[in-house]
Amino acid sequence: MGADEVEAYLTHLAVKRHVSASTQNQALSAILFLYRQVLETQLPWMENIVRAKRPKRLPVVMSRSEVNSVLSRLEDPFWLMGSLLYGSGLRIVECMRLRIKDLDFDYRQITIRNGKGAKDRVTMLPDALIDPIRGRMTMLAAMFEADKNSDLAGVSMPLALARKYPGARREWGWQFLFPSRRALRERDSGLMVRHHAHEQRLQRAFRTALRKTGISKAASCHTLRHCFATHLLESGYDIRTVQELLGHKDVSTTMIYTHVLNKGGRGVRSPLD
Repeated sequence: MGADEVEAYLTHLAVKRHVSASTQNQALSAILFLYRQVLETQLPWMENIVRAKRPKRLPVVMSRSEVNSVLSRLEDPFWLMGSLLYGSGLRIVECMRLRIKDLDFDYRQITIRNGKGAKDRVTMLPDALIDPIRGRMTMLAAMFEADKNSDLAGVSMPLALARKYPGARREWGWQFLFPSRRALRERDSGLMVRHHAHEQRLQRAFRTALRKTGISKAASCHTLRHCFATHLLESGYDIRTVQELLGHKDVSTTMIYTHVLNKGGRGVRSPLD
């Protein structure tokens, strides 16, 4: 297969099959793997093939009133989950994986462990959520004591940490802020443990709340994180601070949120006006 044939194949994928850029790049990577690893053949000309570019989409952002309208229609614990996504800029998985030890009430901060890119970061803990979180922790303490008196091995733990700290499963600080309703058998250890709540529970609750508001925007749980960044920029905070709170590696990723600030009625005045 020559360079022209490879490009023709990728074009066929893009035009005839209408596949995404990621699928085209995956096909190219498969061809490269075949020649390099299986056939052990070096094809220098394949390095010059242009990879498909993923389309750049502007994030959906809701106004402050729209966010409050959606959150007000969420019941506990989904209200608290959604409030953390919006108030702290968490990803939905980061929210579900929060443990008691990650919350610092004195410094008003949340430590995100092993976030996207296997990075830790620190973000804000809103004052408005202090009392609701403390109330939830009181409820979780009763569940924690009941689990300790049952046959449960404790809470789900990363495999390496479970080996290093075998007793940590039953420590209060390692408990999830949003635990699952029932225990599950851990695949690696075979123990019955309590995992964190599944993301789909919040996603379903968010879709229901959004539908009740009548908002026509194609919003999702991740939209709350977009709103967190955009509304901070609207309030005058510098983009480097927002970048750090979001955990973006490159500031250009954070720059996408400025589209709300620089266009439409917020920027250039329409000639019709």
